[in-house]
Amino acid sequence: MPVGQDPRLLRRLLRAKDRMDADSQEEWPVARLAKVSGVSAAHFARSFKEAFGVPPHRYLLTRRIERAKTLLRDTHLSITEIAFQTGWNSLGSFGRIFRDVTGESPGELRVREMAAQHQLSQVPHCFVSAAYRPDLTIAVSEKRRLDANDIGDPS
Repeated sequence: MPVGQDPRLLRRLLRAKDRMDADSQEEWPVARLAKVSGVSAAHFARSFKEAFGVPPHRYLLTRRIERAKTLLRDTHLSITEIAFQTGWNSLGSFGRIFRDVTGESPGELRVREMAAQHQLSQVPHCFVSAAYRPDLTIAVSEKRRLDANDIGDPS
């Protein structure tokens, strides 16, 4: 438990986190999450980041990318259907953010995952899920900026 966090507050934060997990395709603005938790929006955002190590929006992006990767790997839904089922409002934003986070397009990931599918059949699902969880340690916009700087840096 984070130092100094009230266990009652943590339970409230977990309630909001569980709602995001259950319905990650929905819109979850901070005000809505704060209402679920019964605290102010500013207090919620600050406390969520302190408790879970990432801001609520980044956590939600992680869940959406994780779900999209599962659908790409385990279904034959179109990439457009997957984008909308996982909460994106446009295919373009889904593809751009997906590539920013994972390093490959949804189509590239699907092709690679389908080729390796038979190798994962003997690994417990919880291990596969943990291995494929995106690691969003910085904001997507910050990652994009850093990648752009790397391209322009001749060293």
